[in-house]
Amino acid sequence: NEETEHKGWCDTELATNEKTRKQKTESVETLQAEIDALEASNAKLTEEVTELAADVSKLDKAMSEATKLRTEEKSKNEATIKDAQEAQTAVAQALTVLKEFY
Repeated sequence: NEETEHKGWCDTELATNEKTRKQKTESVETLQAEIDALEASNAKLTEEVTELAADVSKLDKAMSEATKLRTEEKSKNEATIKDAQEAQTAVAQALTVLKEFY
């Protein structure tokens, strides 16, 4: 009977161990699947960050060029305004001379 009891205990332990192994294996497989999914997500996000950084760099360059162009145009506009004001003053002076003469 002792052998029967021992065999029963062994069978119970073996069944318990097998069940535990299956649960642990399933857990490992689930965790590995999660790891794989997260690694793929990480790779995709890293690629997106790289692309976005390149886009930001392009935008910074375009903004810098636009600012430079606007600064140059502002200088030209200021010079044109100054010339127009000087011309207006000269025309006013000429009109004064003409009015005094005639």
